[in-house]
Amino acid sequence: MGNVSRFIEPVVLRILKEKQASYGYEIAEYLPAYALTDAKIEGAALYRTLRTLEANGYVQSTWTAGAGPARRNYRLTPAGEEHLQQWARLLDTLGNAMIRFAGECGEARP
Repeated sequence: MGNVSRFIEPVVLRILKEKQASYGYEIAEYLPAYALTDAKIEGAALYRTLRTLEANGYVQSTWTAGAGPARRNYRLTPAGEEHLQQWARLLDTLGNAMIRFAGECGEARP
């Protein structure tokens, strides 16, 4: 399910849900605020994820022209909303498993 190692996909979906539409550079600016890990998300990984999400029907993009160069604007599709919910369920399960694992290893829960 997506890029689990850095959790890029759910973060991008979450940003698009909140912003309703956004372009790549703006999404990149919000990544640190929503990141699920300390791993730095490279621009290439972000754009690769956006292309994959679009190929799978989870986001749609359109080109918009303004005062500067044209930008590709991304928005969440209904299928993307459902995919985000699937991620939420997976992350909830994974989070509970991590808490249990840490407890079994003797780590106190914060």
